[in-house]
Amino acid sequence: MKVIIPLAGKGTRLRPHTHITPKPMMKVAGKPVMEYILDDLKKLGNIEQMVYITGHLKEKVEDFARKTLDVPSVFIEQKVQDGTAGAVALAKPYVDQPVLIIFVDTIFDADLSLVNTVDADGIIWVKEVEDYQRFGVVVTDADSNMTKIVEKPTTPISKRANIGLYYIKNWKLLYEGIDHVLKQPKNQGEYFLTDAFQYMIDKGAKIRVVDVEGWYDAGKVDTMLETNEVMLTKGRSRRPKDCGDSTIIEPVYIEEGVTLKSSKIGPNVSIGSGSIVEGSELSHSIVGVKAQIRKSVLKNSLIGDESVVEGVKGEVTVSDHSEVRSS
Repeated sequence: MKVIIPLAGKGTRLRPHTHITPKPMMKVAGKPVMEYILDDLKKLGNIEQMVYITGHLKEKVEDFARKTLDVPSVFIEQKVQDGTAGAVALAKPYVDQPVLIIFVDTIFDADLSLVNTVDADGIIWVKEVEDYQRFGVVVTDADSNMTKIVEKPTTPISKRANIGLYYIKNWKLLYEGIDHVLKQPKNQGEYFLTDAFQYMIDKGAKIRVVDVEGWYDAGKVDTMLETNEVMLTKGRSRRPKDCGDSTIIEPVYIEEGVTLKSSKIGPNVSIGSGSIVEGSELSHSIVGVKAQIRKSVLKNSLIGDESVVEGVKGEVTVSDHSEVRSS
């Protein structure tokens, strides 16, 4: 099996943080979002090659991928951002067997071992959601095979949202579908991979629909903070042995080398190594490495690496190497 991971997006919803940090490397509970995915692939095994589709800050992504997952890899730059079908199309020269396709905007709880036993042409993983209008939703037949996928429906045709995780056993038909899509006018200004799946179904393919237990978005600030909370409660929590005169309300993730003085930390806070928090209260927030926070009360905040926040109360987003001081 081969794995395709598209990583070319600029992460506009996480700016200013993604100006210098690739979106897949933004940390949740002290761990880059991309690493959660790569760890799942380590457990799966039987991967012949990784194909990464890169773009924004591609050198950082390539370096991290090589260090994190020891599998033969190829990196392809997507110079034109023309959609998900365009991204996967770039991997075609390397695909000669079934493929697992993973978009890393999210963290998921999914049983990837199903790829070893599925008796269909592929799998699309989904999660039932209430705000179905925001997503592409999947419609199935009585045997849980996909019949169609509808982008952002206005009527409740389905609440099973496409989460960006797919296994395609019939890889030849997949690329036949992608070639077909790329010859059509763009759909809402893009070429969608899901339109290639619809092509496969129209040609008689069976794509099994499987629900995941959990699906956690990390594509914008508010959902990243929510996902940080989930990961902390799911086992990523850690606290220093010596907190001095500071109070810790778990769950938290506080790395080694963090200095805490007369502060209240938690719940749901992650703090990177080398940071200093003094005379402050932090809750429901993520703090990068070597940041300095003094005399502040912060909630629902995302503080970048080597930034300085002093005398601030409320919710703030501060990019790397920046300073915010209350007058």
